[in-house]
Amino acid sequence: MKKLLKFVPIALIMLFMTSCVSVRVASDYDKEVNFNEYKTFAFFKTGIDKAEISDLDKRRILRAIEAELLAKGFTKSENPDLLVSIFTKSREKINVYNNNGFGPYGYGWGWSPWYWNNFNNTTVTRSTEGTLFVDLIDANKKELVWQGMGSGYIAKSMEKKEARIKEFVAEIMKKYPPGAGK
Repeated sequence: MKKLLKFVPIALIMLFMTSCVSVRVASDYDKEVNFNEYKTFAFFKTGIDKAEISDLDKRRILRAIEAELLAKGFTKSENPDLLVSIFTKSREKINVYNNNGFGPYGYGWGWSPWYWNNFNNTTVTRSTEGTLFVDLIDANKKELVWQGMGSGYIAKSMEKKEARIKEFVAEIMKKYPPGAGK
């Protein structure tokens, strides 16, 4: 029993650390490309128009991407080296927690007169998980050279959504250029 108790603090720390990860990111790129050659960018309107999200969210995402690229030393240009496009996916998750009377007031933990006839204690929550893809396309070759992807839960309120989009984009763009996130 003492050996088991030694691992409880470690398990709690691990649980806390993994729960802090709010955006899961990944990237892929063409290993033959010299990313140091890219200095300018523009948005690829044709690709962005296909993203199935509101125009407000598109503008939020594009402003966040622009801020990240400018911070990396890029310049927005009419004759760019890179074209930036986005793609989004979302799915609704439904979580069901069924207590069935075994909670702190059910018959599993003792008896309570306030819990009578409430043995089907079910809680249903809904959340939306979104995925944002950021594509960087070589403007001369018209080829995808880098793709970043971030997945996580989407906020409902406008204020939280703005912050969440910035967080998504910042985490994705940490992976650019390849090797920068190491």
